[in-house]
Amino acid sequence: MTALTRFPRFFVTSPSACPYLPGRQERKIFTELNGPHAGELNDALGRIGFRRSQSVAYRPSCVGCNACLSVRVVNDEFRPNATQRKLIRRHSDLSVTACRPWATEEQYALLRRYLAARHPSGGMTMMDETDYADMVEQSPVSTYVVEYREPEELGGELVGACITDQQADGLSMIYSFFAADHPQRQGLGNLIIMDHIVRARSAGLPYVYLGYWVKGSDRMAYKTRYRPMEVLGPNGWSRMPDDADATVAEAAPQPMRLRAFA
Repeated sequence: MTALTRFPRFFVTSPSACPYLPGRQERKIFTELNGPHAGELNDALGRIGFRRSQSVAYRPSCVGCNACLSVRVVNDEFRPNATQRKLIRRHSDLSVTACRPWATEEQYALLRRYLAARHPSGGMTMMDETDYADMVEQSPVSTYVVEYREPEELGGELVGACITDQQADGLSMIYSFFAADHPQRQGLGNLIIMDHIVRARSAGLPYVYLGYWVKGSDRMAYKTRYRPMEVLGPNGWSRMPDDADATVAEAAPQPMRLRAFA
C-alpha cells in the first residue's frame, strides 16, 4: 500500500447552508480515492462514517454540530413488520438486476422524474446527463447500479434504481431514485432498502449502510424503520435506542421472504 493511501490528505470545504436543519451551516472533510488501493481506503473510511461521491470520500465536519450520524442496518437480525411484509408482496413481480456502473438515458429520465416529484427545489435538479454519468461512472471502487423493473408483460418499465457500493462488510447505498409518482408502485424506496438487506445477507455481508441520519429531520425519518440499526458515535458503533425517531413494528416481526436476486 502506498504512503498516500496509508496517510491520505484531507481537505475541508467552506461553510454552506445546511440542507437538513434550518439556520445552520454545514462543512465537510474529504479526501480523494485513487490508485490501486482506493477500495481498501474506502472500506476503512466507510467504517468511520465517510460516504463516497464519485472519487471522493467525505463526512460532515460542522463547527458546533454533530447532528448527522452514520447509520447501518444489522442484516441478519432485521425482520420486516406487517406493513413492510405487505409492501414486499405488492412488488414481488419486479425483476431486479445488478448492472455495471454505466449511465443510461432511461436511468437519467427516471432520476428527473424522481427529483420533480420529491425534490423539485433541490440542487440535484440542475444535473444534466453528463453530471449523472459522472455520478454513476466515476467510481474507483466496486460499484453497481441495481435496477428494478416491471415484468415484461407490463412493459418492462424501469421504476427504481440504486447506485450501490460493495464494501468489505456491507453494501453502501450511495443514491437511490424511483418512480415516486407511479400510482401502483407506492413504497418503492422502502422496497429498495429491503432488497439490499436481502442481497447483502445472501452475500454474507453483515450491514447495509444508509448514510446519515439526523434526528428531527423528516427527510431522514424513514431510515429508522429498519431495526436493529447501529449508529456511529464517539465510542464507535452501537445499537440505536428504541426511543429514537422511529416507526416501530406494529406487529411481531416475521421472517423476511423477499427474494434474493442474482
